[in-house]
Amino acid sequence: MGRSGAREVEISFAGESLTHFGGLFLLHRFVQQLGLRSLLADRVRFKQRNSHYAISESLLAWLYPIVLGLGRIETARVLQYNGVFQSLTGLPTYPDPQTLRRFLLRFADAGLLPFLRVHDQLRHQLWPPRATLTLDLDTSVLTVYGRQERAAVGYNPKKRGRRSYLAWLCTEAETGEIWEASYHPGNAHAATISRAHLDYAFARIPPAVREVRVRADSAFYDRAIIEFLESRAAKYTIVARLTQRLKAKVASLRYTRVSSGVWAADFRYHPHGWPGPRRFIAIRRPVKEEPSYQLTLWRLGNYTYQVIVTNLTLQPLNLWRFYNGRAGAELVIREMKEGYALGNIPTGRWAANVAYFQIIVFGYNLLHWFQRLCVPPGWSRLTLPTLRQRLLLIPAELVRPHGRAILRMPHSYPHQAAFLETLRRITQLTLS
Repeated sequence: MGRSGAREVEISFAGESLTHFGGLFLLHRFVQQLGLRSLLADRVRFKQRNSHYAISESLLAWLYPIVLGLGRIETARVLQYNGVFQSLTGLPTYPDPQTLRRFLLRFADAGLLPFLRVHDQLRHQLWPPRATLTLDLDTSVLTVYGRQERAAVGYNPKKRGRRSYLAWLCTEAETGEIWEASYHPGNAHAATISRAHLDYAFARIPPAVREVRVRADSAFYDRAIIEFLESRAAKYTIVARLTQRLKAKVASLRYTRVSSGVWAADFRYHPHGWPGPRRFIAIRRPVKEEPSYQLTLWRLGNYTYQVIVTNLTLQPLNLWRFYNGRAGAELVIREMKEGYALGNIPTGRWAANVAYFQIIVFGYNLLHWFQRLCVPPGWSRLTLPTLRQRLLLIPAELVRPHGRAILRMPHSYPHQAAFLETLRRITQLTLS
């Protein structure tokens, strides 16, 4: 071959055993170790018009593209021509988008509840026992761009006046996994929908947990939520909505410097309509010259203020720092939107979109379980794009010399040791 490059190269389109999803082998081995396919086959049952795919196969056909980051199901069409994907997963072929959408409608009507029970079972089996559980609450607006059922105009800071759905999420702070999740029309409010879903979240708390802590932003500042948490002996740290009466109280307080650029006041306050006073912490910080998230807080003079209601006994600075740990919940939502296509609404039907949302939540947890339990310890905190790039999106070729299946990956693949260590950890994984 000269410096000008190859002049005569034969082109062939006969390759059926090539893929750039070679690392899917690891994920599918993890799914096998969980017994997920059998669980789905045993628990999720309903009549199907199309007998070409089992229910468990159709669910995996939804799950794998979500985990691989393929986004819209039209994008996942590439898997129809990927023989290695089908060989590794055991799917007869990959369904076309219309078949997947039709399945989603039937699944939403007859299979979603048992699917959620399977999710609960695995969540319980794979959660690392601890005496303290910290739950972070958050919501996310999902703008729609069509005529989707039950989409409604609500609070939408980026697309004002546009119809949307609302995702309600409760995440477990230590692992970053989703503890409870629900889907609502865009005009739903966190304060009115939270009670029922907090019931579900608390119902799955293991007996070994001795203390539950809940963190939330001002959307969850509501008497009914506070009373529910107190009735369950839960600790809470929730940002207060600054009414005119509370603003006047905050402005009259005496503040103590607790850290560089941070002043705090600890006080008792009785919100209107509440049965009694609660402990509040006010944090005062000087306004920065450059744009900052702090400028979205209440500003008085040269200071911004944030007020937190709590029943924890932490000192004000430690309490404020504890609340700031809730930023992890916002990262979960960002990851679900950017890495799991949360904002891509697949159908115009409400029930099917709810089902899709719950499949995304399951896929999110599935990959987090995989990362927490199977990858080498130094990789457990890798970002999702890095994890996919290093372990899942690997060029590979499936060959069968003498009838034995061999997955060939590039000799130059730099993470061979991590790949083999992950496979070893999957093989040794046992469920409680």
